[in-house]
Amino acid sequence: MTKETVLEAKNFNRKVELIDSRTNDVLYTYDSSNGDIDADSIADDLAKKIDQPMVPAKLGANGQFSEGQKRVVLDEEKTSGMLQNLSAYESQITLPIEESVPNVKAEDISGITNQVIGEYKTAFNPAVKGRVHNIKLSSNSINNIVLGPGDRFYYNLIVGERTEARGYQKALEIVNKEFVEGVGGGICQTSSTLYNAVENAGLEIIELHHHSKQVGYVPKDKDATVSWGGPDFKFENSKDFPVLIRSTVDEANGSMTIQVLSAAQTVKS
Repeated sequence: MTKETVLEAKNFNRKVELIDSRTNDVLYTYDSSNGDIDADSIADDLAKKIDQPMVPAKLGANGQFSEGQKRVVLDEEKTSGMLQNLSAYESQITLPIEESVPNVKAEDISGITNQVIGEYKTAFNPAVKGRVHNIKLSSNSINNIVLGPGDRFYYNLIVGERTEARGYQKALEIVNKEFVEGVGGGICQTSSTLYNAVENAGLEIIELHHHSKQVGYVPKDKDATVSWGGPDFKFENSKDFPVLIRSTVDEANGSMTIQVLSAAQTVKS
């Protein structure tokens, strides 16, 4: 929202409750006689509490299917508009909250490993143990993710924060065009390999950022830098069939391969 909208308290002298449309719970109450209210700020604050990105479905090591987590979004523009246009008699507003669940079920993925629709391979030095460890850890996080049609993948969400407590180690990474040592160095090779595999599969790229310095494991402008709380790599399954992300690391030979897979009969149709 680019325009700051202020509700003038002199027009209202009562409390207004903002209601969760899913549960009928009161999420926020303000007393309009206490002063001017910034409708855009209220909508933004509510969105930070309500919004949650979709966590895609995943196959476990034993092939067991996990359904993932629904996406929840507050329509901030509509919420702000409702606040701006309160009538003198309204004491409640039902917030416009939308939910969507991962668009894939266990019965939809029969034969999903039969066809490779996108693939990419990168190399690394197997002697640099910390970096190799981080690549393998991040690779395991994205391996066997299943995306139904329209489902989205957010790299930072799936991989999680890169901390020592979560098993990540110190290794070189690029910060402001310089190589510095940081916890999680190497995870951008995973995101970059994934980006190229996804692009080769023809899926829709939603968010992509390049490093401030060229990296050696992919060609120029074929990298995807990520950082916790900063740049992310996001894409959507724009196909009309489910896809599976398979990520493998060959530590001995220093390479990682990411494939985008689907059922062969689906791709042919």
